[in-house]
Amino acid sequence: MPNATFILKEPTSNTQTLVYLIYRFDGHKLKYSTRQKIHPKFWNEEKQRAKETRQFPGYAEFNSILMNLESLVNNRFRNLINDKTVPTPENLRLPLDEFLCKDNTKSIKDVVTFAEDYVINSNRKPGTKRQLRQAIRNLKEFKSYSKRILHFESIDLDFYDDYVKYLIEVKQYGTNTIGTLIKNLKLFMNEAVDRKLTNNVQYRNRRFKTMEESSENIYLTTNDIQRIYAIDLQTLPRLERVRDSFIIACYTGLRFSDLKQLKTENLIDDWSKIRIKTEKTGELVIIPLHSYVKEILKKYDGSPPQILSNQKMNEYLKEVGERAGIDENVMINSTKGGVKVNESFKKFELITTHTARRSFATNAFLNNVPTISIMKITGHRTEKSFMKYIKISQEDNANKLILHPFFN
Repeated sequence: MPNATFILKEPTSNTQTLVYLIYRFDGHKLKYSTRQKIHPKFWNEEKQRAKETRQFPGYAEFNSILMNLESLVNNRFRNLINDKTVPTPENLRLPLDEFLCKDNTKSIKDVVTFAEDYVINSNRKPGTKRQLRQAIRNLKEFKSYSKRILHFESIDLDFYDDYVKYLIEVKQYGTNTIGTLIKNLKLFMNEAVDRKLTNNVQYRNRRFKTMEESSENIYLTTNDIQRIYAIDLQTLPRLERVRDSFIIACYTGLRFSDLKQLKTENLIDDWSKIRIKTEKTGELVIIPLHSYVKEILKKYDGSPPQILSNQKMNEYLKEVGERAGIDENVMINSTKGGVKVNESFKKFELITTHTARRSFATNAFLNNVPTISIMKITGHRTEKSFMKYIKISQEDNANKLILHPFFN
């Protein structure tokens, strides 16, 4: 654990001089002005504190400030490590500034430093924090690339144009990735404005937009899901557990985070329903169980199969899909690096854990389950956000309409 040390700016001065905090760690050094001054004759160099003498009556308060600063920088360092964030001189400064500024960080102007502190101290979900850290990482990289100082006041339309150009041309990001990064930058700026750290609201200009394009994601038809359910994986338990968990999600619409927390006590009314509070929104949902789900739960004696990591599950799902013959060609259109790209995939290559939730919503919609009933399960609050989940082809749409009274 690095240690804070205190030194005098001018140890041989005949008048009061500043005291600096020095913090060395991993080859880096933070040199920070404590804003406290003392005459060198009252300074104990060995103890790095003011001498306890009547000639300097304020020694107790003076030493208390130094002790608090030392504690703050040590705690900040530990919090960054625990939060898997790399400590830097910049992100170690914020708690020190907060402590010393009477107007509570009004002098803090760096967007990146503020954003890092916000993420560390927020109560947001781990998945959201990962997304926010990605936004911070890209801001840091842009700051280094452009040699800009990212103060709150610098977040204007000129910054927006340059940053978006960087994300497109240098990072080669897709439209929706850029949109997410801009959305999270706006979140940081909103927090700063709410805390009265800045009056700059240019990020609210209509030209400072969060860009978005309709994402082309697959869903699995009920026939696809039946084929996955029917394959024999008894000799491959790693794939069998993943397949079974995926089928549960296909017929409940549960997110991966909710699937992971699913337990026997969530089964109610003689295993006819699942009752669970969702991790992301905190909403209580009650879902009737499909016969496939009941069979799977019975196989595991009422305890849902053990869930692997999201990354590993996504990897295994592609193998499961290939074994089930879900191999039709799928064309995906997207924008990457500002260029329209058309790519061909085998359908199994695009299967992820989230495919299950999208498949649930789409298949329920195609089978005439009322939209409001599906939304009660998926937790969508608006029909607009719900409809983004519905992925039906022109042929699926036509088949659905064949039975409509208007066409009969």
